[in-house]
Amino acid sequence: MSRSQLTILTNICLIEDLETQRVVMQYRAPENNRWSGYAFPGGHVENGESFVESVIREIYEETGLTIQNPQLVGIKNWPLDTGGRYIVICYKATEFTGTLQSSEEGEVSWVQKDQLPNLDLAYDMLPLMEMMEAPDKSEFFYPRRTEDDWEKKIF
Repeated sequence: MSRSQLTILTNICLIEDLETQRVVMQYRAPENNRWSGYAFPGGHVENGESFVESVIREIYEETGLTIQNPQLVGIKNWPLDTGGRYIVICYKATEFTGTLQSSEEGEVSWVQKDQLPNLDLAYDMLPLMEMMEAPDKSEFFYPRRTEDDWEKKIF
């Protein structure tokens, strides 16, 4: 039995302005994305790049913000239909510089944190954010597809 598997590595970052209680949200249009709606920005880890370098680069490319000291707050992952695993490394950043600007990846905006439930959110964004902010939780896992959804486990 092989212990290696195809793995897709990505990241997301909850960028929060602690003074205003706002977070950066990116809107991904349904026609361009399988994970559409409002979500935290992020992207793929490039070959040879550290996870921290990748989230700093992705956030800059997608938002115009340069984050400092991103904190690892969890992992989201699920099995791929073709075998292997998709892993999202989840970060939180409260230190940043720059001016928010959208990219071809989607429109970005500051949103009051307490207004997130009112947005057209991407799949499972609220429970994912809860995991990312819970000091005793670190993994959001989809072990298998059900007939109409995914089974979910949070550890």
